[in-house]
Amino acid sequence: MEIRLVTGDDAVRLAEYYSSNAHHFSRWEPIRESGYHSAEALQTRLADFEDEHRSCKAAHFIGLDDGSVIAHCSLTNIVYGAFRACHMGYGVSKAYEGTGAMTSLCKAAISHAFSRLELNRVMANYMPCNERSGKLLAKLGFSEEGLAKRYLKINGRWEDHVLTSLVNPANT
Repeated sequence: MEIRLVTGDDAVRLAEYYSSNAHHFSRWEPIRESGYHSAEALQTRLADFEDEHRSCKAAHFIGLDDGSVIAHCSLTNIVYGAFRACHMGYGVSKAYEGTGAMTSLCKAAISHAFSRLELNRVMANYMPCNERSGKLLAKLGFSEEGLAKRYLKINGRWEDHVLTSLVNPANT
């Protein structure tokens, strides 16, 4: 699997990825307006993502297999100063669940957060019913910190989320 930051050239492959996984992702994502994952809409967001990469305000990664996107992982809400932390969000194509692709992509993103961005903390949250996500984060070394009631509106419903974090081992 090739792992890299997204670029403006990825709009079509990302549109195909989201289109082919629309049903799979719908259980874990907010309801999006029509056309949100179209190549045209993605092209606009990707230009913003490239600016965020350059200014170290976010990092949006993809995993590719034979040129097709099979997974995504983003570091967003980056805060510097005394906090030096971000949120990590991720997803994997239904066809690649259980292959280790998500683990590899998240490890690369975490390495980027701690080494390139020099962050102290990466936070990732998941719905209690998403056992796969909980197991992934545990495997990556994340620690549970609590339960946030009605944390995010996912698929039209306010959902509780388990709050987890991983602290940069170099900062202990």
